[in-house]
Amino acid sequence: MIAVDSSAIVAVLLDEPEAPRIARLLLDSPLLLIGAPTVFELTMVMRGIGGPARAATALAMVSGEPFRLVPFDERHLTAAHDAFARFGKGIHPARLNFGDCMAYAVAQVAGCPLLYKGQDFARTDIASALG
Repeated sequence: MIAVDSSAIVAVLLDEPEAPRIARLLLDSPLLLIGAPTVFELTMVMRGIGGPARAATALAMVSGEPFRLVPFDERHLTAAHDAFARFGKGIHPARLNFGDCMAYAVAQVAGCPLLYKGQDFARTDIASALG
């Protein structure tokens, strides 16, 4: 089980240098958790890059197996608040933003690693799915 941040999906959709490694993890995992706020963030980003068609492609990619949409509940809210208090932008070198805190919360509540691109999460206590 792996939680997924929008940065990982964007990297695959835009064929960024990390895409093959991220795509392999996505294909090999039997269960991928993605928070509802993260899906919203993903479609916002992809709409900004390529309009409604790119947003629809992103949404299709994370809909259905092996992805499981995680509703954001009180546990996630508490974990997101904690993530920002500890690792938030302006507070800590990790500089987690709103979307980062949402993905962090899903991984933290589920007790699983997070698949992401970049170095921000590496400065937190959340395990990386990339190892």
